[in-house]
Amino acid sequence: MTKKFNGAVDVDVRDSTPDWEPYLQPVAPDGAPNVLYIVLDDVGYSAMEPWGGLIETPNIRRLAERGLTYTNWHTTALCSPTRSSLLTGRNHTTNGMACIAEATVGFPNGNGHIPFECATIAEVLSERGWNTYMLGKWHLCPSDEMNMASSKRNWPVGRGFERYYGFLGGETNQWYPDLVYDNHPVEQPALPEDGYHLTTDLTDKAIEFIRDAKMITPDKPFFMYFCPGATHAPHHAPEEWIEKYRGKFDEGYEAYRERVFARQKEMGIFPDSAELSPLNPYADQQSPDGEPWPPLDVVRPWDALSDDEKRLFARMGEVYAGFLSHTDHEIGRLLDYLDRSGEFDNTIIVLVSDNGASGEGGPNGSVNENKFFNDIPDDIEENLRQLEELGSPATYNHYAVGWAWAFNTPFKMWKRYNFEGGVADPLLVSWPRGIQARGELRHQFLHATDVVPTVYDLLGVELPEVVDGFPQIPLEGVSFRSTFESDDVPTPKESAFFSMLGSRAVWHKGWKAVSVHPTIAGWGRFDEDRWELFHTDADPTESHDLAAEHPVKLQEMIGHWFHLAGMYNGLPLVDRTAAEVLADPTRPQVAAPRGRYVYYPGTAEVPESAAVNVRNRDFTIAVETHIETPDAEGVLFSHGARFGGHALYVKAGRLHYVYNFVGSKVQTIVGDVPVPTGDVVLSAAFVSEGDGRPTTGTVSLYVDEGKVGEGTIVTQPGNFSLVGEGLNVGKDPASPVTEDYPGTSPFTFTGGTIKAAIVDVSGEPFVDLEKEAVAMMARE
Repeated sequence: MTKKFNGAVDVDVRDSTPDWEPYLQPVAPDGAPNVLYIVLDDVGYSAMEPWGGLIETPNIRRLAERGLTYTNWHTTALCSPTRSSLLTGRNHTTNGMACIAEATVGFPNGNGHIPFECATIAEVLSERGWNTYMLGKWHLCPSDEMNMASSKRNWPVGRGFERYYGFLGGETNQWYPDLVYDNHPVEQPALPEDGYHLTTDLTDKAIEFIRDAKMITPDKPFFMYFCPGATHAPHHAPEEWIEKYRGKFDEGYEAYRERVFARQKEMGIFPDSAELSPLNPYADQQSPDGEPWPPLDVVRPWDALSDDEKRLFARMGEVYAGFLSHTDHEIGRLLDYLDRSGEFDNTIIVLVSDNGASGEGGPNGSVNENKFFNDIPDDIEENLRQLEELGSPATYNHYAVGWAWAFNTPFKMWKRYNFEGGVADPLLVSWPRGIQARGELRHQFLHATDVVPTVYDLLGVELPEVVDGFPQIPLEGVSFRSTFESDDVPTPKESAFFSMLGSRAVWHKGWKAVSVHPTIAGWGRFDEDRWELFHTDADPTESHDLAAEHPVKLQEMIGHWFHLAGMYNGLPLVDRTAAEVLADPTRPQVAAPRGRYVYYPGTAEVPESAAVNVRNRDFTIAVETHIETPDAEGVLFSHGARFGGHALYVKAGRLHYVYNFVGSKVQTIVGDVPVPTGDVVLSAAFVSEGDGRPTTGTVSLYVDEGKVGEGTIVTQPGNFSLVGEGLNVGKDPASPVTEDYPGTSPFTFTGGTIKAAIVDVSGEPFVDLEKEAVAMMARE
């Protein structure tokens, strides 16, 4: 709140009394600690060493040895919702994040906009003298706001962060990321062949941000929200890190679970009485209408795989492990900097995973998950040819769901579900100056909403009644500072509320009820859901359903779920299929679809969500140019990348058009006459030959009005990329659509001038909503 001016104003400044108090920058209390959130993505409960995992994470283990490891901390089962709770201390549905930010609904619980009445911790601390920095994955603004024409109110710099460097969506290519610096997109500073990897880049920037301020005001504390893309797909890692795990996963995911569970018992994470959850406990479950459990969420037994499949799946596990270990190494660099600079002991460090390991790879995994999102099955022979390229810039890979099950040991299910496999996740807290305990376990039940209240408690900060003019909704989590003293301290929570994509759960005083309902399956009929009941204090792995033994308790728990849903905007429930989600006609768009789009060179890349949609329709790309020399060459228009996209370019004096079909088939058509000098319109026109999926059609190349080439191509039914490279004029940066360009990307157009690129899609589309929607949902 603005302070009142208490000076005196006269005609002459000499006769006036100044008062600087209302104009001073806020100053944190002397000795106030820094706060560092490290938020990992899709890691799962049991991948890392402190929770019994077999993947080497020595720096995270070092952090655990200097702090506390929590074994019973919970998330919301999905990325955007958990991150909203970590930043605000409110439940995800109170935050308008019932699902990922791209799958919005026009209701308070799922609109994709964190209310300003739910201030982020960055907004609160920046008003109290902390510098605030954000690095990496944001994923807290809807897709219609992730472009240069949109409001930036829900970008990091609009929600309390003074500096930001990272990516706005749910995932990105780790070799060629979609980078945003503060409020504008930027090109990556180097290429993979020069040693570039996003996690390293984010770590460099994190250290830079801290240094920039500390060399001016050494005593000013900071709040940093550090969110690498790891280990969300695509699983990309330097080869030397992947090679560390050669042969380490050959026994398969079931053997991994057995070994890890034994370690967890030895470490005291679980009691000897705990049981390992079974394989596919819900595969036989059917909807009230007889629909089967989604095959996406069924694990193939290791012994049922062919030898080639075992080789492929084992390599997928190795790549994931290398990705996680490489991330641990980069976290170590950040921790080392804090140690060297004397900041570590007075930094509150909170390390978490935002949900359980990801099952989006399905039963077979993929070397290019964009195939799955275009409903194009992976071919085992093609995948085997790329086995040694997994994790490299040549693949966009995701492991099979069996590994999600393994990396959530000992729990059943995975991300998206409110069984423990989706919501029980790692939490570490370290603050050497403020926490006396070292290297100890804590078993109290906690939730993502509890982190902000705890940090406020440690800092001596109370949530203001008003932040930036907005009256505040009270915090919904509780401080767990009391648990720092001992593992015997009771949990400060009484209840926790869970709801995600049709899956529901409630925890209350040691009991948990969970609905048996698949996510995004469209089953509906929630009143007919079967609920299971677990006494988690005695059965932490949810192995014994007590619903039949305690029907009154079960009904009490279901009633409590509805009570909390009323408190936290938990309704309506949404388990709609991907097609139904996409077909929502009420969802806002940054601009209404039109028949003609005009793009210019020298501008920011246009994200696919805001770019012209050429999927499943006829289209024409016409580029107005002035050609100055017969040697003119370069990209005229590009959209997408090597895993799916198309481009129009000039090479060796001829017009070229290329369509890359999900990274598997690069189709190139070349003009048969040289491109002339002067004012020239260069174009490619696609005309479909039916509405099959995928769609076949003819591309004709034109120089002005003269046809110079023709060929048949097959086009993708879904997105070129999930949240990846967008549309550019005059260049094809990062991962190029084709390797036909001479030299390296971006193959910038030279030898002339591009005036504009016009894309015409005025014909009637033949849209397959299911394919488009699956791609949209995959942005998580």
